[in-house]
Amino acid sequence: MNEDMTRAELLRRGAAGAAALSVPALLAACGGSGGSGGGASTEELKKVLNFANWPYYIDTPQTLKAAGIHKPTTLQQFETKTGIKVNYYEEVNDNPGYFAKVQGRLSKGQGIGRDILVSTDNDRFLGEYISNKWAQKLDKTLIPNIKNLIPAQQHPPFDPNRDYSLPWASGMDGIGWNEKETDPVTSVKQLFEDPKLKGRVGVWNSMGDTLGLVILENGDDPAKVTDAVFNRAIARLQKAVSSGQIRKFYGNDYGPVLAKGDLAATMAWSGDIANLADPHLHWAVPTHGGIIWTDNMIIPLGGSVPTASTYMNFMYDPVISAQWALGANYISSVKDVKQAAVKLDPKAATNDLTFPTDKTLSQMHQNDPAMLTNPDYNKKWLAVQGQ
Repeated sequence: MNEDMTRAELLRRGAAGAAALSVPALLAACGGSGGSGGGASTEELKKVLNFANWPYYIDTPQTLKAAGIHKPTTLQQFETKTGIKVNYYEEVNDNPGYFAKVQGRLSKGQGIGRDILVSTDNDRFLGEYISNKWAQKLDKTLIPNIKNLIPAQQHPPFDPNRDYSLPWASGMDGIGWNEKETDPVTSVKQLFEDPKLKGRVGVWNSMGDTLGLVILENGDDPAKVTDAVFNRAIARLQKAVSSGQIRKFYGNDYGPVLAKGDLAATMAWSGDIANLADPHLHWAVPTHGGIIWTDNMIIPLGGSVPTASTYMNFMYDPVISAQWALGANYISSVKDVKQAAVKLDPKAATNDLTFPTDKTLSQMHQNDPAMLTNPDYNKKWLAVQGQ
């Protein structure tokens, strides 16, 4: 299997996070036609873009230097090219918490003071933003670079024609550890049962991420979750919680705690450990495999559609996306990004976080979307967190 096809397969799996791809949907994802949607906006371009994103998710002067790239950041380049100032808020710590924070205003048809927010397909909330009509249509007349979206991401079930969303990045669920506090931790079994780690283990407060890895450890398939499969996973997690093995359920805030050493090991997203730039921190795909997901940009109610669409178009330039990918250590959904990245840094092809190898990709799985939206499962998931 060649590298491009392997990467496409990885992202196809991630794009299926909100619903399983049927055969027709799979054919569509490989280049089928669809409605164009996203008509031209009559709103004026704003002078300021307010962008809500997750931590460790953008190229910075420090991460670019580490990648051997000596150029202004993509945010700086966007501001110079367009004259639009970007207020970049690293305020999305987790999908449930951010959704709870904004749903009250959005449900009343009010804006939230943001032009773009980023939400994950490996959780139920992205689909709810769109189905509740809390996301506005993109202005595709201002996004000619949408042609650079890879086919595997063009028709996700939660937004079949990409009228309301565009991928920001894809990433992988795995395990991170601090070598000053523990030997390598490479399995969920070790994470949950090693007595040396008791009280110093982190897991996510996102059901898909955490239980996906537990289901794999149990030898079950996270893409086909029955009641028995779910109950086995939740019981194993509950045992680790009850024994005191797990310190806390985290969002993106696990990073500094791991670096400080209060956590010895934790479930961790693929690019975060690299972006913390601490040589004592390490990340690996668990021995039983990892989960693939894609974060998506949407324009919430009250956001400026033309301003947000202009930024999305900028980010879908392969050269810009290549710089971002090398600086953020996550996977781009833009065509020809690897070729552009190699021109920026000849060593870019060896970055397994941005361009995963065939071996890494073969370890990736996707979650059953029915698990994410099952109300009984969600009640049990909240209960294990003590909610």
